[in-house]
Amino acid sequence: MARFELKLPKMGESVAEATLTAWLKEVGDTIEADEPVLEIATDKVDSEVPSEVDGVLVERLFEVDDVIAVGQTIAIIEIEGEGSSDATPEQGETGQDAKPTIENIAAVARTVSAAQDTLATPVSSGDRFYSPLVRNMAKEEGVSQEELDAVMGTGKDNRVTKDDMLAYLKDRDTSGKSTVDQKNPSAASKQATVKSPATKAAPVSVNGEDEIIEMSRMGKLISHHMVASVQTSAHVQSFIEADVTNIWNWRKKNKDAFMKREGENLTFTPIFMEAVAKAIRDFPMINISVDGDRIIKRKNINLGMAAALPDGNLIVPVIKNADQLNLVGMAKSVNDMAGRARDGKLKPDDTQGGTYTVTNVGTFGSIMGTPIINQPQVAILALGAIRKVPAVIETPEGDFIGIRMKMFLSHSYDHRVVNGALGGQFVQRVAHYLENFDPKREL
Repeated sequence: MARFELKLPKMGESVAEATLTAWLKEVGDTIEADEPVLEIATDKVDSEVPSEVDGVLVERLFEVDDVIAVGQTIAIIEIEGEGSSDATPEQGETGQDAKPTIENIAAVARTVSAAQDTLATPVSSGDRFYSPLVRNMAKEEGVSQEELDAVMGTGKDNRVTKDDMLAYLKDRDTSGKSTVDQKNPSAASKQATVKSPATKAAPVSVNGEDEIIEMSRMGKLISHHMVASVQTSAHVQSFIEADVTNIWNWRKKNKDAFMKREGENLTFTPIFMEAVAKAIRDFPMINISVDGDRIIKRKNINLGMAAALPDGNLIVPVIKNADQLNLVGMAKSVNDMAGRARDGKLKPDDTQGGTYTVTNVGTFGSIMGTPIINQPQVAILALGAIRKVPAVIETPEGDFIGIRMKMFLSHSYDHRVVNGALGGQFVQRVAHYLENFDPKREL
């Protein structure tokens, strides 16, 4: 029998590690190719790792809550045949393609441990676990053990992630403290604490009739992300009402034919996303991020689409290069992302790289909202509910009252870099594209 090494697959350019959240197979279980073996979690999304082969699970190399690097062997599967698949490299072979096994993983772990002792790299302490990436970042930036223990973590069980470290280091540099006094790291840590005291919420009283519900991992991530966004960006809102009667009538006329031809639902969302992408092309300075005193102008238009999950949480999958899609392509992308979000099938890379976000608050009946910016973006658009309202209609023969389908567009933007003129003109342009939708447009 041969042994196959199941490795943590690459999950996107910015994802270097993941936390093992659950084993779906026990040692001795028979596994089929493409059958999920375990569940993992990154800072953005949960996903499953499937087997690449048919066989029997004979070894599990990690436990639940362990942090695993991309490319590391997670489990050993026994398969038909002789020899070993993805086995240990020949002695003397080196490089990134070398395949880790139980023995060399242990050897590397001992080597890393010894190096940490020699170079005073911060280590996991108490009930706080730090991944190798976080420990290396702390070492390279001169972050002491005391400082690291004080960093607020947004990962699973409040673990410190790479993004947490980057945010901490950025704040540390901005405050004028770019390096730690290595001669007296304890004093430096206390100084940092004085400059940036941790904010603690007031204690909440609980009586015997109250129910205590632990926040989910994703709930904690969203909580930290939203608070950090409000603390980072100067939020300003602009509102505009758009007449979408042409869109309403066109969709009603064509949705059945669209379903028959494409096998897809035709919702309003892809039409709105198309208008947003066109407006971003007209106003590219909405498609930016802020890096300290620098503005990063994004080349690609990657639209985040806020999607509600069955458990009440929210996730934002990203439609890459949205301005290059026609309406059919946009509808397929929207339906695919929304469906996989509901089913928990999104991959980590599906939530990376967004440059602008759209959220549909009208789904729940809200006529408008003031959404929080999805960092590191600088703006977000909320789509209100479409309502049938009486409106003044202007014609060459005069004005009259008629029934129209209208909705509010609520645009939140970062006033550090987006002024009122740009923020207002952008949402006005979105409304213009919606109101001038061609009612005779071919599918």
